Amino acid sequence: MTAGGPGGSVGFVMLCHTAFDRAAQVARHWAAQGSPVVIHVDRRADRAEVQRFRDGLADLAGVRFAPRHACEWGTFGIVAATLDAATVMLRDFAGVRHVMLVSGSCLPLRPLADLVAYLDARPRTDFIESVTTEDVGWTVGGLNIERFTMRFPFSWRRRRRLFDAYVALQRRIGWRRRIPAGLVPHLGSQWWCLTRRTLAAILEDPRRASHDRYFRHVWIPDESYFQTLVRLHATDVESRSLTLSKFDFQGKPHVFYDDHLQLLRRSDCFVARKIWPHAGKLYAAFLAAGGAGPAAAEPGPGKIDRLFAKAAERRVKGRAGLIMQSRLPADPAEAGRTAAAYSVFQGFSDLFENFETWLGKVAGTRVHGRLFAPDRVHFAGGETVWTGALSDSAALRDYDPAAFLRNLVWNTRGERQCFQFGPADDQAIAPVVARDANAHVSVITGAWAVPLFRSDQPFADIRREAARLQRIETDHLALLRGGAVRARVRIWSLAEFVESPMEPLQLIADEIGPRARRALTEVPRLADLSGFGRFLQNLRNQGMQPVLMGDFPVDDDPRPITPRRGKPYLVK
Repeated sequence: MTAGGPGGSVGFVMLCHTAFDRAAQVARHWAAQGSPVVIHVDRRADRAEVQRFRDGLADLAGVRFAPRHACEWGTFGIVAATLDAATVMLRDFAGVRHVMLVSGSCLPLRPLADLVAYLDARPRTDFIESVTTEDVGWTVGGLNIERFTMRFPFSWRRRRRLFDAYVALQRRIGWRRRIPAGLVPHLGSQWWCLTRRTLAAILEDPRRASHDRYFRHVWIPDESYFQTLVRLHATDVESRSLTLSKFDFQGKPHVFYDDHLQLLRRSDCFVARKIWPHAGKLYAAFLAAGGAGPAAAEPGPGKIDRLFAKAAERRVKGRAGLIMQSRLPADPAEAGRTAAAYSVFQGFSDLFENFETWLGKVAGTRVHGRLFAPDRVHFAGGETVWTGALSDSAALRDYDPAAFLRNLVWNTRGERQCFQFGPADDQAIAPVVARDANAHVSVITGAWAVPLFRSDQPFADIRREAARLQRIETDHLALLRGGAVRARVRIWSLAEFVESPMEPLQLIADEIGPRARRALTEVPRLADLSGFGRFLQNLRNQGMQPVLMGDFPVDDDPRPITPRRGKPYLVK
């Protein structure tokens, strides 16, 4: 039988697995214009759905259904289905000069007349991606030439353990299959467009039975069977596909949705896969209008490669400070960074009264308290919920402290986040901050002793708590001074800071608010440290050695300036 109509010189072999309603739309679109369509339906598909599919196309004389095979990914069933469907095509449609392999999720992007004219101008050209294994750079899974020299009798998806164990066994014993004489293994995209002459030569090759036996145990033979055999029979091979199909970094096909309409038009390709079955706008635009693009335009999937490369980079690396909720990065060193600079202050709120209020006024921002305190998250102003619906619940925060910090910085981009931290807080966040180049950490060592000095607790309890906090801060300081630290760290001892507080405070104010740099005219009130030296000596007398505070005299007042009561002192 000869197919009539303008598209009769091109036939389509369609492999269908699901979404039969969409496959029927596309098959009818081509058959109505005179192109024959031979459909293979996966043998595993629901019988009732398949029958409705067949009944819906029964009125079209140019549509045939091929014998059914079970088409499991990576197995020979897909190749067998393609061979049988191609046999039906060449047997029933003598006028076909090119056969194009498509799937049920493919969609024509340009009018059929464009494709016919393009192929008629190249009557002896076979379009199939066909590259030797040495030149392949896209395979995922570590199997290139081994696809052809090992046996793969087990399904990779259903029997993964057996698959991996059998591969390991063959590698261990050094077993290799013999590649049939005359064959040079090639790989490439499954979706090809072959001339009738080349396809007939593959189907009628006297060695076909031998070739089929060999490829039956090659891994993913649909990417190598035709790609290898076409090199034996074709005279003019264009190693490219006329079908637009993109794959991600894991080797999985990209799915096109309604919002990819302009992207698909820009490609000038004849067919695209893989189309989401519910992308109604795509099907309506391309099937009703017959596609788009200049009739003589060369298919150019490379026109959109840059966008896919950016998408792959975004998928793999993400954005600094933003991690998909569906997964955690394999290497969080870069992807786990925060989105902007932030400041961490250790010991400042212990040494100065109302330090957060003063810093917020000087820097023009809101300053948090101890975000990682054991009881709750102390947001600025005593808020219980912060930007991005961050709760003050300690339990929620401690489930993933790093994610809490990333979300806080990401949700408040444009506003510098500042918060207090100390040895009494949850230390799980400390390594995250130390490795984050966006972190600016300012530490006054030993300042945690000031609240203990001013407390009314029994001295025995104070001594035990001081020993505990000193151990924690010592470990934290070792972390901040380590070689893997990327944060910007400044460390002062308590005695050093008290002796000359203005320079560090000015430095901090300039760092947080660089646009409004000016000399400080107001500083926070320093805590009353009268008797602090005696307090440290009492700790020593009780057997605890305070070493992080610096050198405080036992009897002298260490403060450089005596603060006035009622308001912070002014520096003139």
